[in-house]
Parts: sequence; C-alpha cells; structure tokens
Amino acid sequence: MDQTFFLDQQNMPNSSLYVVSTPIGNLGDITYRAVHILRSVDGIACEDTRHTSHLLKSLGIHKPLMAIHEHNENTAANSLINHLQLGERWAYVCDAGTPSISDPGARLVNEVRLAGYQIFPIPGPSAITTLLSVSGQLTHGRNGEFQFLGFLPLKGKDRSSVFDFINKSIPASVFYESPQRIKSTLNDLLLNMSDHSRSIVIGRELTKKFETISYLKLQDLPLWISSDLEERGEFCIILGGAHQDQNHLGLNTSDSVVNLPKLSEILSSYLGSKQIAEVFSKAQLMTKNDAYDLALKTKNPSKDG
Repeated sequence: MDQTFFLDQQNMPNSSLYVVSTPIGNLGDITYRAVHILRSVDGIACEDTRHTSHLLKSLGIHKPLMAIHEHNENTAANSLINHLQLGERWAYVCDAGTPSISDPGARLVNEVRLAGYQIFPIPGPSAITTLLSVSGQLTHGRNGEFQFLGFLPLKGKDRSSVFDFINKSIPASVFYESPQRIKSTLNDLLLNMSDHSRSIVIGRELTKKFETISYLKLQDLPLWISSDLEERGEFCIILGGAHQDQNHLGLNTSDSVVNLPKLSEILSSYLGSKQIAEVFSKAQLMTKNDAYDLALKTKNPSKDG
C-alpha cells in the first residue's frame, strides 16, 4: 500500500507541537501517521528518554530528545516553547498510549496553547478504548456513556468518596490500577458496591503477548482473586453501571430516599419532558433517555404500559 497518499494529506506547519500516541504494548499498533510525524519533526519531547530511545531505534528514527515528565513539566515546557519560537516542529510522546490521559502532557499542551502555538493531535492506541471495545459495557440503551476515573485515590476521604460515586453511577466506570494495588482495589470494590451482580471486565497487559481479559460479576471476585489474579503488569478495569431500574424506584441518599417518579410528576407542572430529562441527567439521577421516558409517563399516565 502506498503510504504517501495518506501522508501527503498531513499539514505540518512550523512552530507547532504534535502530540503523538504510541503503542501501549504491541509495536505493530504504531500508525503510519505517527511514524511520519516522528521522522519529520525537529525534536521529540518524551516522558522517559530511555524508553522513547528504544521505540525510536526500532523505527529507525534518530532525533534530539527532551525529557518532559510530571516532575518538570512546567519548567521544561518553557524550553520546548523556545524551540517553537525558532520555527521548529516538535513532537511529544508519553511512555505508552495517548499523552495527557493519566500521563504527563496536559500541562505542556496548556502552556504551548497559552503561548499561542498550534497543537496537533496524532491519534492512536489507548488502554481505555482498547478494553471498552471488547467489554460489551456500552449497550442496553446507554448511548455509549462511560466515565473515565484515571487512577483512583490511594486512601482517605477521597478514596471513600470515589467509591460512593461509582456505587451510584449509571454509566460504566473505567479506571487504571497498578499491579501493587490491584488486589486491594478489587477488595474495596466488593466492600463498597451495594449490588454484587454488576459486571466487571479486567484487562491486564493489553495488546502484549500475555494479555488477559476477564469477564466477571462482582460476586465472582473472591474466587477469581484467590485463583486467577496475577499481580503483574498494568491493569485497566471497567465496572458496569448501576442498574437503571433501581433509579425508577428511588435514589438512596445518606438522609432520605428520593422518589423519582413523584419528583418528575411535580416538575411536569413547570417543565417540559425534555427539560426534566436534562435536569435528571445533569444531577446524575438517571440517563437522559430514561429520564425522558419517565417524564412522558408521568405526564401521560395512561401510556404507561
């Protein structure tokens, strides 16, 4: 296949930053466009120069490297901006996947943007979309909704709060976990989720030689942890959302139970069905589609089959 047809379409102005996604494990996932950009820029900023050197060597690319990671991102951004001021084109890559998603890059991008320079995304692999594509968790009328939580807080009130949030959330929750904390996080899910029939998909070493993807219910976790859990490699986890029919009956809070059909009935005197659906959705009481159906039923009780 002639690659030049695709690459000729790439606009590569000077004084620009190119945020390049790289493979999360399998080098075969590098895109033609990513390789073209890395070969064409004047230099490459990266999370870890040693890691990126190995990647570039495998691609036959030799470029000046600049380390920009979580500990120096603000100050190093100024150095990169100085290169852009000279009319140079630079790329930024993280160790694996798409930069700025639970990896360094967001502050760099913001500083470059504020300095008035163009930024081009070069899309590619991400553990989030990789696991979601085979999870089956975006079905059942949820319109592709999910929420990405990055790495969960390590301890204290922040950790308790995020588990409480996940417990009540209708969209599927996606997050990362390290091999050192995977066991404790799975046990915390068991302790904090009220419905153990919720599905959970656990991806380990995605796209790599020893990739494993496990499809379970929360109630299956104790046996799986004791027999199948291998605490090595990076993990991506998808927890199915809370069942929608729970919200039709009422939403539990720390102080009371909100009767959603009754609330919808009261609001129907003041708001249209679409407006009620918008309110319920923004308050994270129900999905917009389910709230709209509920609003229609409360406005027209005879149509409630």
